[in-house]
Amino acid sequence: MVDRTAAKLTEDYAAMGDSVSLINAVIAGDSMAGDSAVDRQSTVDRNVEHLELMKSKHVTLQADLTSKQTIVTNWDSANMTATTNAITAGKGYTAS
Repeated sequence: MVDRTAAKLTEDYAAMGDSVSLINAVIAGDSMAGDSAVDRQSTVDRNVEHLELMKSKHVTLQADLTSKQTIVTNWDSANMTATTNAITAGKGYTAS
């Protein structure tokens, strides 16, 4: 388990949102339209891998709760629908 602060968790969640947006934009043809199919595919694949890695992470939040030092949690409180959908779409994407 990795120790991460609430600020780092927020930063990671924002980075995941960036990956979701990029995957969706490439698939829709709104981003990288002028790039080669190899570059588009590579971008989608890398971002899918990033999302899968981040979804799998468990988080230890540092806290000061009446002498208790940590709260162990995971992404359960975060809505992962867009992330899951982007992973699915990215895995089904073949650049042409």
